[in-house]
Amino acid sequence: MAKLAPTGLRALSITALGALALGISALAVPADAHDDHDHDKSPGAAASSPCPPGQLRKAERAGDNFDDACQAGQDLARLDDSDAVLAPGEVDKSRNITLLANLPKSGAFAGETSFETDLAFQGDYAFQGNYDGLTVYDISKPRRPRIVTQVLCPGSQNDVSVYGDVLVLSVDSSRSNDSCDNVPQSATIKESWEGIRVFDISNPEAPRYVAAVETACGSHTHTLAPAKNRRDLYVYVSSYSPNASFPDCQPPHDQVSVVKVPLRSPQDARVVSTPVLFPDGGNPSGGYSAATTGCHDLTAYARKDVMAGACMGDGVLVDISDREHPVVTERVRDTENFAFWHSATFNNAGTKVVFTDELGGGGGPTCNPTVGPVKGADGIYDIRRGKLVFRSYFKIPRTQANTENCVAHNGSLIPVRGRDIMVQAWYQGGISVWDFTDSARPKEIAHFDRGPLSTERLVLGGSWSAYWYNGHIYSSDIQQGFDVFRLNDRRIAGAQRVKVDELNVQSQTSY
Repeated sequence: MAKLAPTGLRALSITALGALALGISALAVPADAHDDHDHDKSPGAAASSPCPPGQLRKAERAGDNFDDACQAGQDLARLDDSDAVLAPGEVDKSRNITLLANLPKSGAFAGETSFETDLAFQGDYAFQGNYDGLTVYDISKPRRPRIVTQVLCPGSQNDVSVYGDVLVLSVDSSRSNDSCDNVPQSATIKESWEGIRVFDISNPEAPRYVAAVETACGSHTHTLAPAKNRRDLYVYVSSYSPNASFPDCQPPHDQVSVVKVPLRSPQDARVVSTPVLFPDGGNPSGGYSAATTGCHDLTAYARKDVMAGACMGDGVLVDISDREHPVVTERVRDTENFAFWHSATFNNAGTKVVFTDELGGGGGPTCNPTVGPVKGADGIYDIRRGKLVFRSYFKIPRTQANTENCVAHNGSLIPVRGRDIMVQAWYQGGISVWDFTDSARPKEIAHFDRGPLSTERLVLGGSWSAYWYNGHIYSSDIQQGFDVFRLNDRRIAGAQRVKVDELNVQSQTSY
């Protein structure tokens, strides 16, 4: 079967980013076999984009929010990267972290536009999403991980979660059908499909596709929460960017789709509710922060019946005591420093939330003195009597080159009792381990950073997700594949003794 290129027909354009003069005019996502496909123009995209038309189409096809790098009024020369010191192939790291293994992209996923995405874990297996499908690794020997299977099933982003014998993939690009044998098809066509795919992984080395559930505006990401009866699994589907010309993604949207998956018959998965989280419309357009039309990412802490939502222009807390009818209980905005509320992480006690700001949509070089230390960063909030109280920002201190996309992205807690320590991906900013036990004074304790993929052009790359699982850090690198790290630091020594059977970072459990 020929490899199919990923596409993003509903990529978001955040016009407010132009005011920052992020300067990504040199962005060039590489061509692929379907470069002549008639892609829809991203809704709201500036007519006078600094990217040539071909480059803009490639950035839109990359999905996520990568086409934000083509905002009008940006000038790469205005970004100060003079402190960047690494060349391609070089590494900067702290003494306490070691790269144990790297498995480069291979097979059907070896191409530059086959982006590696999120990770999930179960037993001795790691599951890695890819814009073109799914890879399963045997990690029983972390120093020698091995690929046990690849499933070719195109549809960005293919973010992945696992629960028992069920695996779920998110598809947020419009496809010709719901099978794995599909091609891109415009979202203006009613028969197009996007949503979630459900696989049976009773044999993890041979995932079996059992159900497809179409959801409004597709599924950019998703979050699992088991039912209290333990017989069903709820999937909260995050999606956004409606358009009046898309029959299955009509404005104002402002909702999540709740999918119920019977664990004994996952083939019967279906949408059971579509609650509107923002009846007032959420954060309005026209300001620095993105207009809210839905959520980018939700993180459930099912044992506490609470969920945190990163919803474009809003950060929220959500009551999920009634799994099918989530209700927003608290909402905050940061219209000065947060461009796009991207993801959320509770601390173990459930008394804090770290929100990330994906300034530039993940496609821009925002880790430099020009952008500064508080934009494109983490925002740390305490939860006090159900209210979110801002405490501080955290951003990696290393300047990245203008050809390196860099911004806060996916991370997880390291299970150190009595402390709040997190490992986090920063795209081409590498991975960072940082302590936010004191919410007002976060500090970095370890890092690993590769040099740019290119000195001539911005190649979308770097760590998409960096997660701690049973004694090691695993990173999904968009271009360089699958990494395994060892962290040797007395401050996290107790974490080595904490073992779990399963890990989905967007579905937090206690340790």
